[in-house]
Amino acid sequence: MNMLPRATEGAIRAAIITGPGQISVEERPLPQPGPGQVRIRLEGSGVCASNLAPWSGPEWMTFPTEPGGLGHEGWGRIDALGDGVSGLNLGDRVAALSYHAYATHDIADGDMVVPLPPALKGQPFPGEPLGCAMNIFRRSGIEAGQTVAIIGIGFLGALLTQLASGAGARVIAISRRPFSLEIANRMGAAETLAMDDHWRIIEAVRELTDGAFCHRVIEAVGKQWPLDLAGELTAERGRLVVAGYHQDGPRQVNMQLWNWRGLDVINAHERDPRIYISGMREAIEAVVSGRLDPSSLYTHSYPLEGLGEALDATRDRPDGFLKAMVTC
Repeated sequence: MNMLPRATEGAIRAAIITGPGQISVEERPLPQPGPGQVRIRLEGSGVCASNLAPWSGPEWMTFPTEPGGLGHEGWGRIDALGDGVSGLNLGDRVAALSYHAYATHDIADGDMVVPLPPALKGQPFPGEPLGCAMNIFRRSGIEAGQTVAIIGIGFLGALLTQLASGAGARVIAISRRPFSLEIANRMGAAETLAMDDHWRIIEAVRELTDGAFCHRVIEAVGKQWPLDLAGELTAERGRLVVAGYHQDGPRQVNMQLWNWRGLDVINAHERDPRIYISGMREAIEAVVSGRLDPSSLYTHSYPLEGLGEALDATRDRPDGFLKAMVTC
């Protein structure tokens, strides 16, 4: 039986991106938490699409990365406490907002970890993206009886479909992959549309809404065309929510359309870590209560040595792919 390598005593194993599309896993000294910090023996980390630009090696990227760098969706158990930490104990299972989670261990500030309750025992919990979904949903202002279009059914779009449909909204899910549309149906979408032709989609949504279009539209792709489409599908005085991560250059918008329809446009990306943590706490409550069930969305799992494959799959999205996890 093949066994994955283990770190020697007093060391961690961490993934290091050494160049575009290149990775190595190396040992480093076991870090010690400073005042107010905890060390987490990680169980795993989600793989975020925001890693894809650094992975491709743009001019602004510096290699090699810091050990474990780019990983920010980790969860595990606290195995060391720094001075002055209160409310947390050795052995607590937590989700963390930390930044070197592609490793066996990471350090986080004590106020940037959230305890996981016994009801989540054994379940993976990439807290940062689950918290993002809760924060985006809150800022979307979705209510029962509204029609909501969600453009892009990846991991985030699928979570938002479940949250919106659970709140009593009628969800129109729009995505290019048949697999994603099947997921949207399972998450409660009332209608699904293939993302294939700009004008066909607009006319289909016009028909589905008797010409009124959608009270809320969430763009969850991060590309120009979905942003263009989102404006066209938003009703007069509706709310267009930008949830996609637009990291590959400037965007143009149809300001004439946005002005004419009197749209509220929300950039639903947060930067305050306290808001991330608040969303993570809400996500824990939602999963425990059953309002949110991400379990079927974790479609691919890789060992730490397979991080490169996980990033490639996140980029290429093979059939059946939605979310990659790296186990540590």
